[in-house]
Amino acid sequence: MTRTPHPPRTPQPPFTARDFQLVLLRRMADHNPDLVEAARHTLGVSIADMREANRRWQAMLRSPRARSAASRYRSVLGAPESTARPRIGDLDCEARLWPVPLWPDLRFEVLAGPDGQVWNEWLVRTPGSPPPTLQTLDDLTPWSCTVDEAARAFAPARPLEGTAPTRWGLAFTAPDAGGTPRAVAAEFTWGLLQRVAVAA
Repeated sequence: MTRTPHPPRTPQPPFTARDFQLVLLRRMADHNPDLVEAARHTLGVSIADMREANRRWQAMLRSPRARSAASRYRSVLGAPESTARPRIGDLDCEARLWPVPLWPDLRFEVLAGPDGQVWNEWLVRTPGSPPPTLQTLDDLTPWSCTVDEAARAFAPARPLEGTAPTRWGLAFTAPDAGGTPRAVAAEFTWGLLQRVAVAA
């Protein structure tokens, strides 16, 4: 008995910068579905497209042949738009920045230590762009600022453990509209503010 040959598999299209933006959005959808929905329409993609991009990204992370984080971002996003060499404590690091069209004033930063190990992967303000005005609780709206901007504006801020990978938290004090100091816990996804909880 002869076997019917299986049809050849259709090769998957390359994972692109647009797909990576969908991965960022997928993590933010739990907190701000309306903002994510609007961004998804801007990209002209469906919910299924976003889920598929996230599935492929997770498969890349878990593959036995997974690349290092640094080389994975280069393969997906191309050459960095710019590279800086900040010094953190006694260590010389490397920060690679890529544009993210959904957020023109932000860049995706991959910060690596001297040994090439990636320390942080998150959104930061584009070098040279004016930071947002952060003075009261009313200014802390979703997607309005990054982790470091909130930490500087409401110093001293205390890091909080994130509730999931790619999430960070900050605890600090910020005045309400009447000027009364309030204890705040802010949550960030991929470095971008998602929500703020104010102590009663």
